[in-house]
Amino acid sequence: MTQVENDARSTMWLSDRTERTVVLRVTDHEFQQEVLEKLGRLETKIDMLVGNGQPGRMTLAEQKIAQLERSDIRRSVYDRLVNATITVLISAAIAMHDHLGIR
Repeated sequence: MTQVENDARSTMWLSDRTERTVVLRVTDHEFQQEVLEKLGRLETKIDMLVGNGQPGRMTLAEQKIAQLERSDIRRSVYDRLVNATITVLISAAIAMHDHLGIR
């Protein structure tokens, strides 16, 4: 009795009761066609991400991140200025309160 198996690499294994194994390479055109189709789809997706002569998604994402970083730095500076102004006003109010003796 012979057992036939076909693995993912399109290899046929023939085994019989004497425990001899024979390896035969089989040309699997369907498997090759499927791999080529998947490679084509992968190439298309990579071109879409990187940009095939045009700004791709990665370039657009990098530009948006740079814009957000600039906005965050600008907002941080404004926040510090506002906090400093509030601190100065509170300190002045406390000093005037103590200086004028208002209770």
